[in-house]
Amino acid sequence: MSDRLTITFEGRMLGARPGQSLGAALAAAGEHALRHTSGGDCRGMFCGMGVCQECLVTVDGAPNQRACMVKVADGMVVHRQAAPGETPTARVGAAPILFADLATRSADVLVIGGGAGGLSAALAARSCGLDVLLLDERQTAGGQYYKQPSEALKVGPLDRQQRDGSVLRQRCEAAGVRIIDGAETFAALDASSVMATHAGRTAVYRARAMVIATGAYERAVPIPGWTLPGVMTTGALQTLWRSHRALPGRRILIAGNGPLNLQVACEVMAAGTDVVAVAEAADMLGPARLGAALRMAMQDPALTTTGIALMARAWRGGAKLLFGQVARAISAVEGGLQVELGNAKGGHGERFVVDAVALGYGFQPSNELLRALGARHDFDPGIRALRTVRTRECETTVPNLFAVGDACGLGGAPAALEEGQIAGLAIAERLGASPPAGVSADAAHRRLQRHRRFQTALWHLYDAPSPGLSLADDATLICRCEQISKGTLIAAMADGEPSIGAVKRRTRAGMGRCQGRYCGPLIAAHLADATGRPLHEHALFAPRAPVKPVTISDLVGGSSS
Repeated sequence: MSDRLTITFEGRMLGARPGQSLGAALAAAGEHALRHTSGGDCRGMFCGMGVCQECLVTVDGAPNQRACMVKVADGMVVHRQAAPGETPTARVGAAPILFADLATRSADVLVIGGGAGGLSAALAARSCGLDVLLLDERQTAGGQYYKQPSEALKVGPLDRQQRDGSVLRQRCEAAGVRIIDGAETFAALDASSVMATHAGRTAVYRARAMVIATGAYERAVPIPGWTLPGVMTTGALQTLWRSHRALPGRRILIAGNGPLNLQVACEVMAAGTDVVAVAEAADMLGPARLGAALRMAMQDPALTTTGIALMARAWRGGAKLLFGQVARAISAVEGGLQVELGNAKGGHGERFVVDAVALGYGFQPSNELLRALGARHDFDPGIRALRTVRTRECETTVPNLFAVGDACGLGGAPAALEEGQIAGLAIAERLGASPPAGVSADAAHRRLQRHRRFQTALWHLYDAPSPGLSLADDATLICRCEQISKGTLIAAMADGEPSIGAVKRRTRAGMGRCQGRYCGPLIAAHLADATGRPLHEHALFAPRAPVKPVTISDLVGGSSS
């Protein structure tokens, strides 16, 4: 296979590398504007992981393709998606199908999600002799933490983190775990079965026990200009480089809250970019942070040392490290994007002109399948998100439904690895299988407690007030999909104490393609503050099928599986 491909975007010939996503190839070529909205604006890649639906393009005549999820192919012809979206050509002569017509795949254990927790759970269950099937929506399993590059790129791991992910997947494959990459799980039928699409066909996947390990996606903090092409999440920027060896420009600014921003800054600086500044909302240098840093060092000296080294590397590389600062506004100017920094309370700071902006304010658990199946969740104010109620063995309130990793409440990848092993071994015992000699969950439980203590100290170190809607002006879009502004939302809440459902009906917020994943938590938090009612799982938009996009042609294709 050639190491270079050629694609056409809006009539312009562009180069690409085998294994890259279409979004990565376009970003590397400086093409950030990918679709038009009904209001006449352009949008580009934002989340980089198939959640936000902002990077829709038309590929070889087929509309509604997520550029971040489609692999490039030689000769591919791509156009910006027209608003409100083109209608796919009807499938002429396709016969109606029944649920019973869908192919069924069965296993002892079904794992949804191929990140650290999912791979670990699959390996543990398989080591006990169980038949394990793992579905992962990415083209190469590894999740957001390991971010594996496609084999077609023919590149080695960037660091130990990426190498560890490759080794874990190889161990799963060698053990006999059946991994299906590129499988989009879009509906949960019950605690033993789901529906997913793969290679244009839909099937039902059944098992005696199920593990949900769907991870998390990045938390939204709206500011003026956050919908401009070239503005993306920090995770999207990291995916471009770690998974696709592509960069969205040479001058980048990173802003937000949390350790991922500093890590990504160092990674892309090593790749040759100029990170002009890293704006961290937390006042990391305050004396109150010392205790948290010491507690982190007690639980995991190596990780703590790594964090200090990252800060030193960023400073030596020329990036301005600005603590207690946030991005307050972004605007399109000649030569790129202008970013205005300042403190969260309204003070104005420096301005920078860059090619791309990465915003990262932590994560929201991707718990839609768990909630749809009826697993109980409690709101945790410490992480400002829902936490799945689980037993010590990671079983949810629904029998034989287990959940591990960040989908349950943002514990980090090291904790997810231990939870996966604990869940896999617990399932084996439940199903009457025996672990290999000398293997038990006791050591995993001890390591898990240490990781959780480290994570708690890390949150204290990076603690900063949640901006919520405070950085947005009345014209700032809060619901990106339906183009609903802050002013419109506030007006819809002004008649007393409306529910989030009432706001949705009045404004259409949350009715778009991302299904309220970004605007929903913001609206719920604002309503809770305004009414004094505590947040809980029913204060958010209810999950609904399909939880991920599925085409009618995929469903029709299921009959021929």
